[in-house]
Amino acid sequence: MKFTVHRTAFIQYLNDVQRAISSKAALEILSGIKLDLSEDGLTMTGSNSDISIETVISIADENAALNIEKTGSVVLPARFFNEIVKKLPEDSLSVEVNDRFQATIRSGSAEFIINGLDPDDYPHLPEIDSREQLTLPGDVLKQVINQTVIAASKQETRPILTGIHLAIKDGQLLAVATDSHRLSQRKLTLNGDSAADYDIIVPGQSMNELAKMLGDLSEDIEIQISENQILFILGNTSFYSRLLEGNYPDTERLIPQNSTTTLEINAPTFLRAIERASLLSHEGRNNVVKLSMQASAAKATLYSNSPEVGNVEEELTFNKLEGNDLDISFNPDYMKDALRSFGQSEVTLNFTMPLRPFTLVPSEAQGEFIQLITPVRTV
Repeated sequence: MKFTVHRTAFIQYLNDVQRAISSKAALEILSGIKLDLSEDGLTMTGSNSDISIETVISIADENAALNIEKTGSVVLPARFFNEIVKKLPEDSLSVEVNDRFQATIRSGSAEFIINGLDPDDYPHLPEIDSREQLTLPGDVLKQVINQTVIAASKQETRPILTGIHLAIKDGQLLAVATDSHRLSQRKLTLNGDSAADYDIIVPGQSMNELAKMLGDLSEDIEIQISENQILFILGNTSFYSRLLEGNYPDTERLIPQNSTTTLEINAPTFLRAIERASLLSHEGRNNVVKLSMQASAAKATLYSNSPEVGNVEEELTFNKLEGNDLDISFNPDYMKDALRSFGQSEVTLNFTMPLRPFTLVPSEAQGEFIQLITPVRTV
């Protein structure tokens, strides 16, 4: 096996595959990156217990300038190989592998020899037997992930809550995540007249990695779903993730259908006020911020205090405040995550009672996106 390639382009492909490789892999071979060189191009594969990523450098890729001298396969230690390639002195590098799976990496006057493993021992990628194929623009998929994954649980005590629930039916996609303290839900109309009908749960960590890979990509992403795997195809790169087993809780019933107090405010303005209030709340034991709303006086005020440091009080500038007077306390970190997901838009907060969950929705297109936060009981 022998090839030469342009180093800068090669590093970009390497970085994508590296996302799936763990230094704490259960199998030694999974801490490596598989290189498979054919006459058409170089296929690189990385895998762990949750995700697998496969990317192909085509000989037609002018940026990569891939030159194939001899086909073959090898598994190389991913961390060392990646670090070596990044530190090589020239823009071009060559990789040559002998029959004992020893790889010689050359660039300029630098030469490395590293020991590889037999590629026949590398696990096969999942086979996706998909009934239906879906497509979503990359930027839309990334937005859906970023808006929902913030509410996925980080605790493994209830593994099902560490995922994002995707329900696809009647040409609609419903994405939901909750850690039982907060919830995020996004609805989306799919392109075309898709008859796809799926109900799956994708690990939140997998979706996080996918969102990072998507970057600013706006091209359509092809999505294929099987019984226990989901596949996202991004150009020459395939991103596989396992699915979580079990039934996701019924979250529709958690979302209040009416409100007694509503506050409309600019999301970035409110976010900055919450950030100021949380400077002190983080110093206290409870990390709580209180919002006091007096519709009759057209006044909304944020409060936070730390017995050790002091307190803060800030009167908010808002667009509209209607309904009953209400004091409500909440975790400011949850509120900051929720507000960031709305970008620069105006948001409407809907409240019922001091200890009942409240919602945040965009003032425009209110049915498409909902963030829900459970208040904190204070003495």
